[in-house]
Amino acid sequence: MIWVSWRRQRTETLVTAALLALLAAVLVPTGIEMASTFDRDGLAACLGAQPGQACASALSSFNSRFDSLGSFIAWLTLVPGLIGVLLAAPLVLELEHRTHRLAWTQSVSRARWLAGKLGLAIAVALAASLVFTLLVTWWRAPMVRIDGRLDQSVFDSEGTVVSGYTLFALGLAAAVGVVWRRAVASLVVGFVGYFAARIFVDTWLRQRFLSPVTTTFNLLSGGPDKLRHAWVLNEYPSDRAGHHVRIPFDLCGPPPPGGGKPDIGNCLADHGVFMHATYLPAGRFWALQGIETALFCGVALVLLAFAAWWTYSRAD
Repeated sequence: MIWVSWRRQRTETLVTAALLALLAAVLVPTGIEMASTFDRDGLAACLGAQPGQACASALSSFNSRFDSLGSFIAWLTLVPGLIGVLLAAPLVLELEHRTHRLAWTQSVSRARWLAGKLGLAIAVALAASLVFTLLVTWWRAPMVRIDGRLDQSVFDSEGTVVSGYTLFALGLAAAVGVVWRRAVASLVVGFVGYFAARIFVDTWLRQRFLSPVTTTFNLLSGGPDKLRHAWVLNEYPSDRAGHHVRIPFDLCGPPPPGGGKPDIGNCLADHGVFMHATYLPAGRFWALQGIETALFCGVALVLLAFAAWWTYSRAD
């Protein structure tokens, strides 16, 4: 039964492997170049709270050089969804073409057939998500040291959440497919549903998983060190108590000749104007990862159980 399931699943598995190989072909050489540049320019010594002018220039140069690649890699968050719906295809195709009837008449029980189908798909999904996570985590290591891991484009491709995303896409496509029995349409709907769920979690739900922290600081300070690598949810001018204030346009006027930002900052501080930030500290990365992974894996488990129950009890 395992061999038969593999033969039915091997095309999708090979496509998944080819996709990961293509991704590695892009990331490995650029990752080596980025890590080499990070070490050669001595950027590790520039990651303190207040880097000097030379460090600021070096960091700016590094970011400018690799920013376009980082923006492109951010779109890789769609890959777990593609892998998930792709691995759901064999189950849906068998139901659409009704070839499952042949297996069920060859002394293969429905439960065993379903276990082989879904078990192999889940195993491949987890293996692929692990490879994807390791590859992207290695590639982004220099950027993470500079900017942290709570940025959405980083958070979505590291830790354990990728496995949850992949299983969720697999479960959603399978659940839609066993009911509809139209492979292409079901996979499209599954991927669109995955995309919509990801947008909802990324832009609204994730920031509500944990209670945020607040801080009020002098504009001249450039922000406390604890804001480095944190996920800043909101930031606005405030009084010393953190209450929102409106700054009159002409409160401090133009800076004097030869003056600049420090002069304006001193003026605002003299008038009791500070900056208030609401944020999630960098140390909450794994807590957020655990909550989001549990959420997507839990929904995936429900969807896969529904797909198995529907196929077992209603497929003919």
